[in-house]
Amino acid sequence: MQVIKNPDRNEWRQLLQRPYADNSAVAEVVQRILSEIKSRGDEAVKQFTSKFDGVGLEQFEVSETEILNAVNEVSDELKAAIAQAKNNIETFHQKQVGEVEIVETMPGIKCWRKSVGIEKVGLYIPGGTAPLFSTVLMLAIPAQIAGCKEVVVCTPCSKEGKVHPAILYAAHLCRVTKIYKVGGAQAIAAMAYGTETIPAVYKIFGPGNQYVTAAKQAVQMNGVAIDMPAGPSEVCVLCDATANPKFVASDLLSQAEHGIDSQVLLVCNDSSMVNEVQAELKKQLSVLSRKDVARKALENSKAIIVNSIDEAIELVNEYAAEHLIISCADADAIAERITNAGSVFIGHYSPESVGDYASGTNHTLPTNGYAKAYSGISVDSFVKKITYQKLSDEGLKNIADTVIQMAEAEGLDAHANAVRVRRSEL
Repeated sequence: MQVIKNPDRNEWRQLLQRPYADNSAVAEVVQRILSEIKSRGDEAVKQFTSKFDGVGLEQFEVSETEILNAVNEVSDELKAAIAQAKNNIETFHQKQVGEVEIVETMPGIKCWRKSVGIEKVGLYIPGGTAPLFSTVLMLAIPAQIAGCKEVVVCTPCSKEGKVHPAILYAAHLCRVTKIYKVGGAQAIAAMAYGTETIPAVYKIFGPGNQYVTAAKQAVQMNGVAIDMPAGPSEVCVLCDATANPKFVASDLLSQAEHGIDSQVLLVCNDSSMVNEVQAELKKQLSVLSRKDVARKALENSKAIIVNSIDEAIELVNEYAAEHLIISCADADAIAERITNAGSVFIGHYSPESVGDYASGTNHTLPTNGYAKAYSGISVDSFVKKITYQKLSDEGLKNIADTVIQMAEAEGLDAHANAVRVRRSEL
């Protein structure tokens, strides 16, 4: 990690820039994939799956037999872990469902808002270097709670044409029945436009590589909603002298192992702590199975030493991390002052890993500074909120003059007339 000591505030913006990657070549490839699948459907999906994943498929849909076999392949220990995570995620997300409240804004005028599940949603589940079966739980559970009628999962398969059994088991546990062995940009295109086999959806969710991200952004421009703009995963650890350097190093590495383009940021008001963390990084890195990936990610990462915790809080709010870990003496008080973050982990015993898997919060979060304006996935992500109003004759009388005056002032006579003709009949 690069260590920066007491940077001037006018340097913060430059220091906090995420690693830039020129994706113009990626966008060009993605546009070709989208165009081909939009016009040729399944045939094009097969072609790109063979080209990019090295597998020739005649059938995309996962069969019931494959799902049952996967259920038997998953160990009892992993099944128990997935069940515990599912229960916690359901418990947390179920509380996000609110009752409909009817508000009488004035006598005779009632207004209310109701959440209605998006009918058709598509979930993209990465299955390449790391089969993210936990993402099935994070997306399918709120979709079910929201009342989405059709939930479609796309995930890449192995060269033998098999989907990782834990992904299929998690989908089975969440009552997802439409699962397709398609990954990459071709999966996003298929869910956006529909093919002979894969149904079109109204909104697409889920993380992915740069091709998946570019495809999601492209189909959004064609009228298909997506969950959020997303980029490489990231973590920021804010710590002070009370932190355990072993804990801090483990948190930084748990994020760095995601991919070479992941970014980790350490912000601390104690230079000796930063030195201890650096030493721990070397020790722990050497025994990781994905150490080469983590090492490259650390090359793009920074440790910033500041003068005070107050300054550190300002810095992390400017960064707007996907994951923010507060490993400080006054962690609860500091957390109250955080305004920009996807998900916050408070105290020395709250590693990011628990949020990634099983605490109950969602791990699909805004990256690349989008936490300044976007929220992570919740039940709200899977619903649209429809407003209603109902007026009695008394209500129309009470508000008629107001509407007529405003409509005429805007030069919209027909708007005014729609009220006036009703009033004349009362």
